[in-house]
Parts: sequence; C-alpha cells; structure tokens
Amino acid sequence: MRAIVVNKFGGPEVLELAEVAEPVPGKGQVVIDVEAVDVLFLETQLRSGQLTDAFDVRPPFVPGGAVAGRVWSVGPDVDTGLVSRRVAARTAEYGGYAEQAVAAVESTIPVPEELGLSTAASLLHDGPTALGLFDNAAIRQAERVLVTAAAGGLGLLLVQLASAAGARVIGAARGGRKRDAVLSAGAHDVVDYSETDWLDRVRAITGGKGVDVVFDGAGGAIGSAAFAVTARGGRFSAHGAASGDFAEIDPDDVRRRDITLRGIEQAQFAPAEARAMAERALAYASSGRFRPLIGATFPLADAARAHRAIEQREVLGKTLLTATAG
Repeated sequence: MRAIVVNKFGGPEVLELAEVAEPVPGKGQVVIDVEAVDVLFLETQLRSGQLTDAFDVRPPFVPGGAVAGRVWSVGPDVDTGLVSRRVAARTAEYGGYAEQAVAAVESTIPVPEELGLSTAASLLHDGPTALGLFDNAAIRQAERVLVTAAAGGLGLLLVQLASAAGARVIGAARGGRKRDAVLSAGAHDVVDYSETDWLDRVRAITGGKGVDVVFDGAGGAIGSAAFAVTARGGRFSAHGAASGDFAEIDPDDVRRRDITLRGIEQAQFAPAEARAMAERALAYASSGRFRPLIGATFPLADAARAHRAIEQREVLGKTLLTATAG
C-alpha cells in the first residue's frame, strides 16, 4: 500500500510517498481502509523536528494520528462484525497518512450515516479539544470571550460553543477571509492582529473592562498580548502554539490579577475519556451544533502541499488528506 514516510526531519519536501507493507491487526486492533486523514499544524512541527523534546518521534515514521474510513480487517480477538463499518479513530501512535491504518478497537467510533467521513475525521482532534477547553472555562451568559487563532479548525469550534452559551465572542484572526469565516461561525466581533491597534479594539469592544475568558490558540506574542486584556478574575487558556511557542505569562501577574491559568493539559485525556469526547463531538456535528469548516482537501500524494498550505497560513479551518486503498 501507499503511505507518506518521513525519513529525515526537514521541510515539507521530506514527506515522501512510498510503497510500504500492508498493516496486520494485532490483538485488540483493527485495520481501517482510510478515506480521510486529519492534518494538524502540530504535525508540521513534528515533521520539521522542532518538538523532539516533547514528543518521542524519530524518523523514519508515517505521520498522522486521526483517520476515518471503513474497517478492513480485525485482530484475532475482535468481533468480525466490525468489518466494513464506517468508523473514525485515533491511530495506534502515528501512521495515519496512508491508505490503511491500524487503530485499537476501543478507539474506533461509529460514524452516523448522516455524517460524512471527512467531517468525522476533521473532528477527531479538534472536537474533543474544543469540548475540554470549553467545559473547563465554565462560560456564563453575557461573559466576554476572546478567541485567538479563531479561523483555525479548533478556533471556529470554540467560537461556536461560546456563542451558543450566550457569551459575547470576539474572534482574533489575520486577513479578510479569516475574519469573515469567524463572523460566520457566530462571533459578535472580530479583530485583526496584523493591525497594531487590535488590543485597543478589544478594550473598546469591552468598554475598557477586558475579557472574562481567553482561548489562546496562537501563543507567542499574540497570546501574551491577549493576556494583557484579560479582566481581573478572568480565565486564560494557554493551549496553543501556532506561532511557534506558547504565550509567555508572568506567574506573579497571574496571582496579582487573580486569573485562572490553564494549559495544554486540558486536552490530554485518558483513552476512555478521549473516546467519550470524540463521540460527543460527532453527535454535536450530527445535530448541527458543530459546523466544522474543511478549508482544503489534498490527495495523499500531495501531503507536502498540504503542509506548505498550513505553514503559510493559507487554509481556513481544517486541512485533510484523502486516501483510499484498492
């Protein structure tokens, strides 16, 4: 079968299409005939070798941690009735950028017939993450909420959740297309952080009071700036590093202003919890409560082009690869 292999760390060009052995399911595993693969900004960082201190991944490896498709085969102790079922699943470690991928049977989630497999794949990472961050924020009616990196897959879901909870949502994104997508997702206001006065705009929108909740998916200087407009007693979620690093926040300032600070641990779930959150995300999509935006879809062979598009901030919402074994 065909798969994308990273034989050395580097730029998108190191994503090479290769023929590899077809996977064989072991005990408690299934092989999925992949139709759609979620592509994350994090995976561009793993490919480049930026995150070797935080993630135990070394070449050669096949990237990709979330797929949707049909069960092709099952391990010796797995119910054969699963074969041909439409499922979404986190892969066993990596291995998603391929025509077939291995997953633990307990990680497979049935995909409702009314839901497309591409939509299911797009929610496997961002859906549970958005729900975890949102649940921890405990947003109340009429609170002021700022979402940075608001035009990304995760940001758009957070905008939808916060808006549905009755919050006054301010989305922060870069450029006209992204601002329009954030407004379409339900934001009441949008600011452009490529403009030098974006923090002044946030202060003006909130009447100088600042925001009660920040969902920071950008990190870096943008995240640090967003912390400056967090109101006393507010909640700040420092979960993102799209700018290359997490926001630098002074712990003394956190204490002085009585701000509740949470990080990426909010999106680190035990297996059973991760499955439950993913099931909830797919149910939200089936009911229309989640409306994921799939901004670009690339064939498996064009994985390098997909990574370039993400790194150059060209894509609104989610980026997917499509791959189907024969």
